[in-house]
Amino acid sequence: MILGKPLNEDMNLRPIKYQWAYDLYNQAVANTWFPHEISLAEDLEDWRNMTDDEKHAVTFLMSFFNPSELIVNRTLALGVYPFLKAPECHLYLAKQMWEEANHCQAFEYVLETFPIDREAVFNWHLDKPSIKTKEDYITEQLHRMTESSLDITTPAGKKDFVRNLVAYNIIMEGIWFYSGFMVALSFRQRKLLKNFGSMIDWVVRDESLHLKFGINLILTILEENPDIVTPEFSNEIRDSIIHGVNIETAYNQDLFPKGILGANADYVNQYVQYVADRRLEELGFEAHYKVSNPAKWMATASDTLELVNFFETQNTSYEVNNRANTKTQSEL
Repeated sequence: MILGKPLNEDMNLRPIKYQWAYDLYNQAVANTWFPHEISLAEDLEDWRNMTDDEKHAVTFLMSFFNPSELIVNRTLALGVYPFLKAPECHLYLAKQMWEEANHCQAFEYVLETFPIDREAVFNWHLDKPSIKTKEDYITEQLHRMTESSLDITTPAGKKDFVRNLVAYNIIMEGIWFYSGFMVALSFRQRKLLKNFGSMIDWVVRDESLHLKFGINLILTILEENPDIVTPEFSNEIRDSIIHGVNIETAYNQDLFPKGILGANADYVNQYVQYVADRRLEELGFEAHYKVSNPAKWMATASDTLELVNFFETQNTSYEVNNRANTKTQSEL
């Protein structure tokens, strides 16, 4: 079983039981990058020529992304890592936590380079209701995982773990983050902030693996604990994803109070609905919004590397292949 408090007998990496987790760890290591490898100073001329509304969009994104990476890190450390038994999962989560810290440093680099009011950015996530609502939602889910009364061996404890996974991985990383990535990369579509866009490419590559790990983890837990897969719980999970879309819709209204050339709140929110449908399908639900992708260019947005982008280029169910895993174990 992948879920539970790790014991001494869980401290040996081999034989590997969940090959997908080990493969993702190795891919993550190969993807290692550092923010200052990208010269953001070259984007300063673009910044000087951008409109106030365009600058607001970038600044507002940073006010959410900058603390969010650390929120995810705290969620991984306190609400995920302690409740998994598989060492290969611990390896991947350790690399993911490093990546979240690296992303935080990347966004700090943006704030250090562009002439942005840093104090305002740091305060907005506390003062702006649409950002605070997002953060409060995630911390509420994490709170369940840090209660002293939590028993991960019970159906109730396992459901709380899945709720937390869906909140931070599917909703925050898989929908909210990609909404912001699309906005950030839309500037490069108009020949602006090219190097900032390249940095976002690297972040997207990491986050694509984070999402793949999370989906695999959710499906594995549900497969190994069929007693928690009830119609009521399934409906709750589906409704939580729809609720996450509603939260993002309000956020995007503040992100684009007037709209900018090539993007506005309605455009971004249609993309949010499209991505949410992909997440629902990847978890075994039917699409809810049934809208087309207004930003098809996102599938090939990178100009510096080949993104993982599994969520855009194909609709794949990352179910655990037990037969393949069994074969792999026998070969070790």
